[in-house]
Amino acid sequence: MHEMSIAMAVVEQVEEAARAAGVTAVEAVHLQVGQLAGVVPEALAFCFELACSGSVLEGAELVAEPVEARARCAPCAVEWPPGMPPDLVCPQCGGARAELLAGRELQITGVRWADGPALARAHQEG
Repeated sequence: MHEMSIAMAVVEQVEEAARAAGVTAVEAVHLQVGQLAGVVPEALAFCFELACSGSVLEGAELVAEPVEARARCAPCAVEWPPGMPPDLVCPQCGGARAELLAGRELQITGVRWADGPALARAHQEG
């Protein structure tokens, strides 16, 4: 289950940020999870709870923010939700040169420290 390795990586990154900020407890971690990222949200939440045990994140909430998949046809520029599994054939012109615009995200977007600023948010493009 790769959700455990993802959870462990998230915990490690947040622990590093907490140390750098002098924070001793984390209340919540916000994570964007794209529809096409290949992650089962329930499994990730379970693994996150296990990975947090004994760390400054123990008891922290994982707030998974789903990101719907979006595709755009290169020839005609129409956009559509490709679904899961993704249908990358353009619904308008039938072309097969689609670009995925969204849906593969898997990134930390914010952390709520228990003893620091109310919410530290990272605004990144992914």
